[in-house]
Amino acid sequence: MIKHRGFPGRLAGTDYQFTIRRANPKGVTPLTRRKRFRDRKPADRRADAAFFEALWQHFGDQPFERGNLDAGRLSWLFGREVVAAEDPFDPSSYEALLVIDVDTARQSFADILDGVR
Repeated sequence: MIKHRGFPGRLAGTDYQFTIRRANPKGVTPLTRRKRFRDRKPADRRADAAFFEALWQHFGDQPFERGNLDAGRLSWLFGREVVAAEDPFDPSSYEALLVIDVDTARQSFADILDGVR
């Protein structure tokens, strides 16, 4: 499992985790698409935005390996702003390649992608 050096471990001042420390010996938590309802807590929305901003700053529009990114936090964006970059895609692999869908991300996080074409 690749560790993304320089990637924030969590949202500052909260328990919202962005990365994991070590691989799960019982098996990899699969990525799943989670529904984001309009009535989500503001703290959850801030965590999504901060995590997406960290992804954008770290990887941009280039494919990246899942590695030590937290499956729970990544699943909130998976299937929308973050999509599979390979076919076939294994959602239960630390080596799975992902990429940011800039057009979709612009709709959700316009302030972060402001000025990006």
